[in-house]
Amino acid sequence: MRKMIFAAAMLAAFGMSTVAQATLLDFKITGDYTVSFQLDSNPTPDDESSNQGFIIWDVPGFSVTANGLADVTFFSAVVGGGFQIDDFYGASTLLVTDGPQLYTGPESAPIFKQGNFSLTQYQGNGSYTLTISEAVADPNPAPEPITLALFGAGLAGLAATRRRRKA
Repeated sequence: MRKMIFAAAMLAAFGMSTVAQATLLDFKITGDYTVSFQLDSNPTPDDESSNQGFIIWDVPGFSVTANGLADVTFFSAVVGGGFQIDDFYGASTLLVTDGPQLYTGPESAPIFKQGNFSLTQYQGNGSYTLTISEAVADPNPAPEPITLALFGAGLAGLAATRRRRKA
């Protein structure tokens, strides 16, 4: 009976494990304006407009803003593609570009394209290159909570087995 309970507990712990679905991407803008930031490959937009684009609020990585955050809007090809970066808290627009649409799928569930993209300043003459690539993995990653839980369950199982054998 104890073996069945132990097996059920181990199966339950294993069933709780999950695999991360999104890949972290690096966005690097060079040219007349430079900045780097990271987003998930398939983000959940904070706001979206069908066939127009979507916005992600409070993206970290912008040292030119007071709090290091900016809102990034990605436009569909229907409205000229490209993207816009706004400092919402500072009430200013940092960059607006035209260019290709940088994502596939619907605005409610976009997936970013990877590669190098040439962009131009909206109603201006600035030129930019946007590189979207998979982020380099952290050489010292912190384990996910479920990993720690599974490790703890394994140690508890070993301790229970050892106690049983001594008896």
